[in-house]
Amino acid sequence: MKALVKRALATFGIEAKRMPKNRFGWLRNLNINTVIDIGANTGQFARLIHHLVPQSDIYSFEPLASCFEELQREMGRVKQFRALKYALGEEDGEVDMHRSEFSPSSSLLTMKQLHAKLFPYTAKTWVERVPMRTLDGVATDLQFRDNVLVKIDVQGYEDRVIRGGGRTVSRAKALIVETSFQPLYASQVLFDGIYSMLKELGFSYTGSIDQLHSPLDGSVLQCDAVFVKGGA
Repeated sequence: MKALVKRALATFGIEAKRMPKNRFGWLRNLNINTVIDIGANTGQFARLIHHLVPQSDIYSFEPLASCFEELQREMGRVKQFRALKYALGEEDGEVDMHRSEFSPSSSLLTMKQLHAKLFPYTAKTWVERVPMRTLDGVATDLQFRDNVLVKIDVQGYEDRVIRGGGRTVSRAKALIVETSFQPLYASQVLFDGIYSMLKELGFSYTGSIDQLHSPLDGSVLQCDAVFVKGGA
């Protein structure tokens, strides 16, 4: 996961090093064997999850060329790791991605003024053409060992990823999904919408790992929400 506070230092991987050692005991208890890391950026979550569940196979999806190269450098020596250079959505093809100067803020959606106002170092963007696949389509060529953990961190595009990967997401034992409470990208579905989609797939919301607060008034902008199949 990737927080926006404290600029490049405030990534999920770096912040996680400051967390109590038992904070992810619940995740280890799920006996995860496959991790689907959607929106991998430069490997922050992949490094963390490999440390937590080193026996798991990790499939990381990252469409931006420079981030993908760094992801491979960071994780390429891990035997159970595979990087895939795709954006995930509802259909196959090529799409324009709004590449932010601060790469974790890059999105397939246009950044809203609120985002740029709160985090001005993210406001400079340019278009990068990237390939898109559906998760269900890609999954036919991959082998996933149960139990599956799916992490989705795609800056407002979460609902499209879920719709294009419903069968695969439904296989998961747990999900970690970056969800927003205020619109930071155009046409993004907020927490309530993601919650409803995942509830229909049989998942229960069990809390959040982290929250992103507005630097102006402290209001909650996003959280890394945890959903577990059947609520167990």
